[in-house]
Amino acid sequence: MSTFGSRRSRRMKNDINVVPYIDVMLVLLVIFMVTAPMITPGQIELPSVGTASDVPVQPIEVQIDAQGALALRVREGGASFRPIDKANLLAEIRAVATADTPVVISADGKVPYESVMQVMDQLRNGGIGKLGLLVNQNAPAAR
Repeated sequence: MSTFGSRRSRRMKNDINVVPYIDVMLVLLVIFMVTAPMITPGQIELPSVGTASDVPVQPIEVQIDAQGALALRVREGGASFRPIDKANLLAEIRAVATADTPVVISADGKVPYESVMQVMDQLRNGGIGKLGLLVNQNAPAAR
């Protein structure tokens, strides 16, 4: 008697049967295909848009020349710079600007960084919220 011949080897089936999953997916696909044309789109009430009432505010420009002298230009009032001293700078800007008016500083390339920062600090401490630097994008890059 052979012990090997009487034993039947049963192998476990390790594969996942995906046929039921495919059947379910096809049924769902058919359901969606049938119900999709029956759905009526809802009415959407979009708000009407008129013309913009606010005109963009032109910034006030503070210019610092190579000698450190300040000049102020308010574009709405005129296109020319008028000289101003550092003590009256904040009062002049407040007289012609609102809280939301942007102020830009344009400084000559030879002006020390410390002078530009002093003007920026004076304006920030004075309550000017929108403050920026004006740069010349066409100037050659410093090396």
